[in-house]
Amino acid sequence: ASKQINTASQGAFDITVSPLMKFWFERDWNVEMLDSSSVDSIMEFVGMDMIELVGESYSKTDPNVAIDVNAIAQGYSVDVLARFLESQGVFNYLVEIGGEVKVSGSKPDGKVWMVGIDQPSGENLEHELAMSVELRDQALATSGNYRKFVEINGQKFGHTLNPVTGYPAKTDVLSATVIANDCMTADAYATALMVLGFEKSRNLIQADESLDAILIYSDESGKVNTWDSRRVL
Repeated sequence: ASKQINTASQGAFDITVSPLMKFWFERDWNVEMLDSSSVDSIMEFVGMDMIELVGESYSKTDPNVAIDVNAIAQGYSVDVLARFLESQGVFNYLVEIGGEVKVSGSKPDGKVWMVGIDQPSGENLEHELAMSVELRDQALATSGNYRKFVEINGQKFGHTLNPVTGYPAKTDVLSATVIANDCMTADAYATALMVLGFEKSRNLIQADESLDAILIYSDESGKVNTWDSRRVL
């Protein structure tokens, strides 16, 4: 699944970003200066062609290659719990871990499951709902840059990395919510859409009938807009 999503997202989703994550987010930028040559050297060990997935194990072409599955870990965990519930004969449920959700059947009162999506806001602001979404035997995951930043040389960078460039993603997407049949897929694509930006994200979602997305993005004038693929005719 990771390789398929990597291909579909033009490299925007990549589990080999671990060396980049450590470089950008595990050092004190108050005492260090950004060196582009360091990024270039790390990029030699980033890319899905660096690993071979076989069943539940993987091999890598170089010992410096390392994987980071944080972008799908919560979604995968949701799916595992959902499968366990179904194995026990439970088919009406909502499973949620860290904001990633999978639902089946209906609520105890027979109504459809509703899941809220946060309004993108500053890191110190209260959570506000942008909208609520009906889910019917589906999964939902949201990714956003609006609460976590790292400051380097006086410039703020979000915590979403672009595996293609090796740098934090420069994106007009403030929040990406993906609806899919399973939560791991939704989780991975939500991360990818944050990297791709609005135009490429919209094209990707419209080309895949198994996915829906709600993108909250900032246009050229700075106005915040919402695009919902479920409402596009």
